[in-house]
Amino acid sequence: MFPSGQVFCAGANHREHTVEMSLVLLRGDPEETRPDAELVEEATAIADRVEAGDPYVFLGLPSALAGARDDVVLWGPGVQHDWEVEVAVVIGRTAHRVAPERALDHVAGYTICNDVSTRDLMVRPGFALSDFLMAKNRPTFFPIGPYLVPRRFVPDHRGLRMRLEVNGEVMQDGRVGDLVHGVEELVSYLSHATVLSPGDVVLTGTPAGNAGARGGRRLRPGDVVEATVTGLGHQRTLCVADPTAAGR
Repeated sequence: MFPSGQVFCAGANHREHTVEMSLVLLRGDPEETRPDAELVEEATAIADRVEAGDPYVFLGLPSALAGARDDVVLWGPGVQHDWEVEVAVVIGRTAHRVAPERALDHVAGYTICNDVSTRDLMVRPGFALSDFLMAKNRPTFFPIGPYLVPRRFVPDHRGLRMRLEVNGEVMQDGRVGDLVHGVEELVSYLSHATVLSPGDVVLTGTPAGNAGARGGRRLRPGDVVEATVTGLGHQRTLCVADPTAAGR
């Protein structure tokens, strides 16, 4: 695993993923009584609003990074552990207030990351804000790698295909070209919020196919998660139980 500084995560950056997750939330509301067609319409409207706005980015913790062959610990509290394969962009040159058309000049290369997320901790009942610290940033929740492929060896990052399997079953299959806000826009946007430095990592967003769309199939101890991206290698991690759970 390579050293990292700041970690940035783009959320709701694939349209189908945004619609899918919005539907899961709408259907999960016990007070929601509208027919399914109206819920799909509302989820589509949410995706439209996301596309019309700026990128949505939250911070990750470098301490959550793990290797491409390391075990993923399914820490509690929370049991609804989910997967999110993403292409990660690694910054190679300091970037501050750069234009989108110059953003790729500051990219060192690309790698694979799985943004493991504990969905039942993401929203606190009666609290209007999301808890991404507990839901997404615990140790081993960002397995990354195995390779950092230099940008010059990736002539068209938009054509990269992301694929994630759990125990050999395909869960996600998407392309970087389907990003709502592309790599250039994300790097430029972040460079206007802060100074990007070599080693910083930008997770660009995940395609559809999360657990909520798979009949509630969540990650469990013993699951093997395999993630691949065209030309970037193959990531294989084993999910293991929280070693402290027995002591609770």
